[in-house]
Amino acid sequence: MAAQAGKDMLLKISDGAASPTFHTVAGLRARTLSLNAKTIDATDSDSAGRWRELLAGAGVKSVAVSGSGIFRDAPSDAQVRTSFFDQSARTWRLVIPDFGQLEGPFLVAALEYAGEHDGEAAFAISLASAGAVTFTAI
Repeated sequence: MAAQAGKDMLLKISDGAASPTFHTVAGLRARTLSLNAKTIDATDSDSAGRWRELLAGAGVKSVAVSGSGIFRDAPSDAQVRTSFFDQSARTWRLVIPDFGQLEGPFLVAALEYAGEHDGEAAFAISLASAGAVTFTAI
């Protein structure tokens, strides 16, 4: 399998319509995806050899997405900003080439803007899953 270019990983936000259109979040240079599943320890005094036993399928699953880049003032920026201030769960899509895509409701957990006097304006975003996230293999 050949290496994949990080720039081909896309973070998209829906426009919120009944038949949504997804817009790529502009200006991203770095993206991180974390899939998490908390475990439930079911170990007791009867556990074989006192080894830990985990309860299969009982933990809470979550997805965290973060990204940072150059602020472009694109239409997607207005949707991200509105989603943050409304604290509304919007449908987001993360496309990972030759792997698949994740799609589901996310809240904008953090939104940061920064800039230096002699540099470009930058932003950072953190998303937290707010419901079931589906995975589709590509």
